[in-house]
Amino acid sequence: MRGLRRGADIPFFAAFIALSGSYALLIIGMLAADLSFASASDLAKAFQSREIRYSIALSLVSCTVSALLSMLAAVPAGYLLSRFQFRGKSLAEGLFDIPIALPPLVVGVSLLILFQTPPGDFLEKITAGAARYTGFNSLMRWIGAPEVKGVAYETPAVVLAQFTVAAAFAVRAMRVSFDQIDPRQEQVALTLGCGRGQAFFRVALPQARPGLLAAFTLAWARSMGEFGPVLVFAGATRMKTEVLPTTVFLELSVGNLEAAVSVSFVMIAAAFLALWLARSIGQAHD
Repeated sequence: MRGLRRGADIPFFAAFIALSGSYALLIIGMLAADLSFASASDLAKAFQSREIRYSIALSLVSCTVSALLSMLAAVPAGYLLSRFQFRGKSLAEGLFDIPIALPPLVVGVSLLILFQTPPGDFLEKITAGAARYTGFNSLMRWIGAPEVKGVAYETPAVVLAQFTVAAAFAVRAMRVSFDQIDPRQEQVALTLGCGRGQAFFRVALPQARPGLLAAFTLAWARSMGEFGPVLVFAGATRMKTEVLPTTVFLELSVGNLEAAVSVSFVMIAAAFLALWLARSIGQAHD
């Protein structure tokens, strides 16, 4: 009977392996095609370009800043959605998922329109002040970017465009992380005289550390690949708002396929390392 059951399962496993294997072969084929198209000399030539080196530097800085900002939004949002039932919770969950569901170009257009309104003018003043007093301007000068004078079509627009989408993924990750933590320990802390804030910082947050790292890594990787909102809201000005995805776009627009593929290698390597790190953190937590 056992042998008969195994034999009957063969078509099931064959079909599933064939379907999933087809998609895996497609990914492998794309990577192999990239490797065969651009040589090591093409990669070295691309990195000699001052514009591409600037693009790499701005991408690393903007992705890190947007990932940090994402965590500032994702930790409280994920905790509230995980721990509490309140009126309008379903609406709040749907609201945080909107940047994921919207077409990327719509996100960019919406940001651009927002900063043409009175609330956008207020946000622009806050952003310019934050860039001045947090050292962001100094960081931009260090990588060769011009000083921040506004938001739209400036370097803060790159960060805001990346943050708008990446934070939505980070919120999801943090909610899942808090869902996996037993709330009884927080209840015990509350009965022993701790306030809600003390219970959060002393009990819940330390246990969520693997989730924090995974959410940050996911937000960073998502920011690295953001193109549509960045292109619409920040533009693709060389030596100003150019990041790696827009570099690929600009090089393709002038027919420089070798440089576009070479820059793609950088993004593939960054995405692979970020996702590998996130999975390693998750497996270590399990």
